Formats: sequence, structure tokens, C-alpha cells
Amino acid sequence: MTDLGTPIEVRWRAQMRRVPYAVLGLSCVLAGLTMSLFDRGPAALATTGVLVVAVAGAHAWMVDRRWDRRARPDRGSELYLLARTGAAAVLTWINPFFAVFASLGYFDTVEHVRRRLVTPVVLLTALTLAGAQSGGLPPANGAQATAFVGLFALNAGAALFFVRMERHEQAVAASRVATIEELERTNARLAEALAENAALHAALLQRARAAGRHEERERLALEIHDTIAQSLVGVVTQLQAATDDPDPAAVGQRVTAATELARTALIDARRSVEGLMPSQLDDADAPAALDQLVRDWTARTGARAELVVTGTARPLPDDVEAVLLRVAGESLANVTRHARASRVGVTLSFLCDEVLLDVRDDGVGFSAAVDDGTGPTALRFGLRGMRQRAEWVGGEVVVESEPGSGTAVSLRLPGTRG
Repeated sequence: MTDLGTPIEVRWRAQMRRVPYAVLGLSCVLAGLTMSLFDRGPAALATTGVLVVAVAGAHAWMVDRRWDRRARPDRGSELYLLARTGAAAVLTWINPFFAVFASLGYFDTVEHVRRRLVTPVVLLTALTLAGAQSGGLPPANGAQATAFVGLFALNAGAALFFVRMERHEQAVAASRVATIEELERTNARLAEALAENAALHAALLQRARAAGRHEERERLALEIHDTIAQSLVGVVTQLQAATDDPDPAAVGQRVTAATELARTALIDARRSVEGLMPSQLDDADAPAALDQLVRDWTARTGARAELVVTGTARPLPDDVEAVLLRVAGESLANVTRHARASRVGVTLSFLCDEVLLDVRDDGVGFSAAVDDGTGPTALRFGLRGMRQRAEWVGGEVVVESEPGSGTAVSLRLPGTRG
């Protein structure tokens, strides 16, 4: 019983503070009542008194006084137990009724001595008890000697069995304590992990909010650039042309066109804020919306443009149709602002598992440096916006251009059925 951790063990150790006094007192009473049966002489009586007082004092000093401070055997407790076992053997030789006191060795040896001394001390206790049970030591005749040997074997066997059981219980208790300690450490680590996860979750939420705000700003910026800005550019172009045109009828047509573009810009502004699909897709599919987009652009700019659809047209996911329309609109707007082209070809190709959009012009083109970060801000922003839109739906945009050789914008999108 070396662990002070459980209430049962604490109570057991508390009892073992007092029990040796009681057992020693009982043995003294029995020995006093039967001393006349054993002719040991005055020296034996004196020895008995000295040993009884010495044992009681040693127990009070080495065990009772510090029972709550000692958690495992130490040198002082070993010396006490060895001396007590020897004294019990002498007292039992003087009077066999002192075997009652000697039997304590079966109960508290593990408490006081290290593991390697347990078996010798228990065997000495068994020897003492066997001598008392067989009629005293030394045996007076052969029959008593035979009884002594048999009783010693019985006591030793029982004692070693109980010692083995005690060691097994100690091992189980130690294993349980180790398991509990490991569980406590695991719980502590889990608590730390939970706290860390909570902090990470809070940080992720904060980053998600920031990313959401950034993504929404990007979306609005692209919507404004691809819709409202293009319409307003058209308004400015039409009004400037009306200012320079002497024909009143032509001026009226241009003002009417500018008015329609302004209305379109207003509608696009509202739809951009609400995050809705392009208005051109309200009542038409992608090919029809692209055809109308090309026709409107031709009417405004006067340049030649046509749409060619290849493959079998099929319904597309809403976000894919929106990207097709936005990229086509931005490509045509770039032709208006930068290319000075006289002819534009728009091709929409439906393949087995993807959709391709190609917008080619015969304008002035631009160098690769423009796409890398120099050149007009509107052009760079438009190219970056087209790529972002394509990436959002798992597609890609490739721009090919050289000064004086025109520009080709190719959009590749997944074409699964909507």
C-alpha cells in the first residue's frame, strides 16, 4: 500500500497506525495469562518487557509520527520492520501467544520495506507462526518437528500467495494511476487544442469576412467596369458625335442612343448592387444575348462585326453564360477604346465538355508589356477582370496581341449542361 492517492488506501494506512498497538497489547495480555505454562525464567520476562516497550516506541517514532508524510518505503521504515519482525520472533519463542503480534508481518510488510526484502520478511514471519502453531521452538520431538515443517510450508505458501496478490494489486493500481495521469495529460492537451482551434476559428472567421469584403469589392469593381463604365463611355461617344454632327436628324438619333445607354447603365448599376445576372440574359440564352450584344456594338461604333456559332448550342449554367457575356462585352469595349479596328469577328464554339469564345480584331494591337503591367489602366484592369471572371467558374482567358497585328481574346469555360 504505497500509494496515498485513493481514499481506501488512506483509510488503510490510518488504521495501520493504531492496529499494532492493539495487537501488541492483546498479545501481552494472552502472554501474561499463559506465562506460567512456559518455564522461561526471569530473564525471559525481562526480555519480554524490554522488547514490548522497544517495539511500541519504534512504531510510535518510525510509523505513527510520520505516516502522512511517507508515501513509499524508506530506510527508516525498513529498519523498523526488520527489527520488529526479529523482536516478534524472539517474543514468540518466549511465549507462542505473541504469534498474534507476529502475524502483523503478513499485512504491512509491503508498506514498510522495498520489494526485494518482502519475501524474506514474510518467510521469517511464516517461520515464527509455524513455530508457535506447532507448540513452540525448538521442537521437542520428531512429531513436533514434522508438524513444524508442515505448518511452515502451509504458512509460507499462503503468505507468498498473498504477497503475489498484493504485488499484482499494486501493479494494477500503478497502471491505473499511470492511465489516469495519461488521461489527465491528454485532456490537458485536448483543452489546449480546443482553445487553439477556437482561436484559429476566430482568426479564420475574421479572414473570411475580410476575404468576403474584398471579393465583393472586386465583384462590384468588375461589374462597374464591364457594364456601367462601358455604357457611360458609349454615352460620351454618342454625345460627342452629336456635338460635331450638323445633321439634326443624326443628332436626334445619337441623343436617343445616348439616352438608351444611360438607361442601360442605370439598370446595370442596380443589378450590380443586387448581384443579379446580366439583363441581356433575362429573356435569351447565351448565343442570342451575344448576337444582340454584337449588333448593338456595331450600331454604336459603325465597325463591322459578326457572331459565328459552331457546334450544337445547349443550355449552360447561369454563371458560365454571365462570364461569356461579360468577357465578350469587355473585349468589344477594348476594341472601341484602344484597337481602332475596322472589323471584329466573334466565335462561340460548343464542344463536348467545354465552350470557347474567341474575339478577334484587326486593330493596332498592343505589346505584351501592356498585359504585364504597363499601358492604359483601363486596358490592364479589363484584362485582369476577364481572367478573374473566368477563374471563378473554372475557366481561363488567353490574350494574344502584337503591335500592328490586331488582338485575339480566347475564353475557355466548362460547358456542362445547365
